Amino acid sequence: MAERGLARRIAPLIQLSQNFRTQGNFRDSGVGRRYLGIPSEPPQHQRSFEEQTVRPFSDFLTDKFHRQHDYLRISLTERCNLRCLYCMPEEGIDLSPQPQLLTSPEIVYLSSLFVSQGVTKIRLTGGEPTVRKDIVPLMQEIGKLRKDGLQELCLTTNGISLHRKLDQMVEAGLTGVNLSLDTLDPFQFQIMTRRTGFEAVMKSIDRILEMNRVGASIKLKINCVVMRGLNDREIIPFVELCRKKPIEVRFIEYMPFGGNKWNKGKMFSYQEILAVIRERYPTLVKLHDHKNDTSKTYQVPGFKGYVGFITSMTHNFCGTCNRLRITSDGNLKVCLFGNSEVSLRDIIRKENHGQPIDEEALKRLCLLDTIQENRGLASEREHEILDIIGMAVKRKKAKHASMDELKNMKNRPMILIGG
Repeated sequence: MAERGLARRIAPLIQLSQNFRTQGNFRDSGVGRRYLGIPSEPPQHQRSFEEQTVRPFSDFLTDKFHRQHDYLRISLTERCNLRCLYCMPEEGIDLSPQPQLLTSPEIVYLSSLFVSQGVTKIRLTGGEPTVRKDIVPLMQEIGKLRKDGLQELCLTTNGISLHRKLDQMVEAGLTGVNLSLDTLDPFQFQIMTRRTGFEAVMKSIDRILEMNRVGASIKLKINCVVMRGLNDREIIPFVELCRKKPIEVRFIEYMPFGGNKWNKGKMFSYQEILAVIRERYPTLVKLHDHKNDTSKTYQVPGFKGYVGFITSMTHNFCGTCNRLRITSDGNLKVCLFGNSEVSLRDIIRKENHGQPIDEEALKRLCLLDTIQENRGLASEREHEILDIIGMAVKRKKAKHASMDELKNMKNRPMILIGG
């Protein structure tokens, strides 16, 4: 009875979310053509014209190894309501002054620019993105880009406050959630995060599963960083989560970032995790991975969910990398482990005398109008920023440094990069 009530309440949200998912191929479908007012069978000369005007993937987002970067991760904040061991230095971090951080209009502008060049997936990260007060209105604005080709709008979160905002996020077009959770023990949770909140995280997971049972179709992945001697004994309990729940638990190798005191001895490798799982579940099978997947996916026969492995340290997946990152202070990072960055914020603000761009400035400078009017063909104003992006992408290396090199390289703390 309660489930039917929930279904009625969120039906409009589900419809909006499903519309978002199908928008990428919407224009080409019969339903999409009717929705957009396009004749279901366009005249032959019109079809020929459409075929002739299909643009190749943007050269600005294509590197010298022919990798096409159609996935953008945007950090919304440096703030977080947890203090996870592998993410936040024990002494904390110095937060950037507010004027140095991207404003919401600047984030929408960058999102629109990248989508115009072929980005089809945007993931909002942090810090903890849900602590940003205007995250829902911001998602609503980014969600409007589905008409321009955006197909996925995702979120990486620790889940502490997600359950309170989830309905509105689905309405805005949320299609996927990566939820960071490194332990299923409430006491251990407090040790690893230096905060309380385990019950709130589980409430968010349950809420997503509840919404999915009535049709929401939110892709849910739980990310677990395995650290030797700390939570490696919980590998099997995490796998057991997948027995009756349609989720993917992804085990992540512990990675070195500024201030997290990484050492090789703490890292529990993919092969070691796999061996622990195979000992308990010898029938574990490898599934087919898609080209740009960051994880290697497995399943225990009969389980509803899946197990994945993100193997950045022992078996990199750089050859098919399609991801770019924008930090909350507006720097473009072409590689998570690279320490070279370029400021997009400063270029955007040049026309506003170096000042942050608010809603009034966005309209006065007609920033979004020039992108929409040119339908992805860069106007003179956008050429400068796209040239900077293109040069950074072209400098991207074939693969990131080795494990032994990374531990000695200077890089930001993870919380300042964006998960």
